[in-house]
Amino acid sequence: MLQLPLSTQFDALPDDWRAVVERFAASPHGVALQAFLAARVDAGATIYPPRPLRALELTPLAAVRVLLLGQDPYHGAGQAHGLAFSVPGGVRPPPSLRNIFLELRGDVGCAIPACGSLEHWARQGVLLLNAVLTVEDGRPASHAGKGWEALTDAVIDVLASDARPKVFLLWGAHAQAKRPRIAGAGRAHLVLQANHPSPLSARRGPLPFLGCRHFSRANAFLAERGRGAIDWCRA
Repeated sequence: MLQLPLSTQFDALPDDWRAVVERFAASPHGVALQAFLAARVDAGATIYPPRPLRALELTPLAAVRVLLLGQDPYHGAGQAHGLAFSVPGGVRPPPSLRNIFLELRGDVGCAIPACGSLEHWARQGVLLLNAVLTVEDGRPASHAGKGWEALTDAVIDVLASDARPKVFLLWGAHAQAKRPRIAGAGRAHLVLQANHPSPLSARRGPLPFLGCRHFSRANAFLAERGRGAIDWCRA
C-alpha cells in the first residue's frame, strides 16, 4: 500500500529529480494531490504502489537514455512497484508485459524471462514512467486527473529539453498524446510510436506493436550518438 506522506520519499530521489518533484509538491496541483491521497487513505482505500516515485529513484535524469511511457499502475494486489509495465519478481507477468517479451524475442532474440521485473532496464537508463503514479485496488485509472499528470508532464518536458539524445517509446494513444511536448522542444530525439502492447491492440493496425522492432531501433539510435546500447535481455 501507498506510503504517506509523499515527502518521506523525497530523500531517496537523485538530486536532479528531487528538485523537480519538490517544486511540484509545493504547487497547487501537488498540494491538491497530496490532500486527495491522504483523504483516500483515511477513507480506507487501498492504493498502489507503496513507492510511486520509484522510477525516478532508480533512473537519474543524467542517466536517462530511453523514456518508456505507461498510463497508470497495475491495479491488482502485489503487481505495481512504481515502474511502468513492470511487476515484482515472483508475480506472473500481465498480458501486456508478456507481449513486450514476445517482441523482445522477435526483435533482439531475448529469451522469454520468467521474471516480470524490468528493474534492470531502469538501472541502465530506461525511465519506466507512468503518466499517473497511483491507483486504487481494482479501479484502473482511478487517480487520473488528480494531479500526477502535472508532475509527469514536467518530467517529460525536462527530458525533452535536455540536449542529450534520447529515445521516447510511445505505445498507445494515451502515450502518443504526449508527443507534442517532445517535438516542441526542438531537440534531436527519436520518438517511436506503436499500438499499446495490450492483447486488444498489439496486432492491430495502423501501427502494430508486435513487429515494431523498437528495441533494436532504439539501440541503433543510441549507439550512433555515442550513448551506448541498452542490454534489453539482461535479467
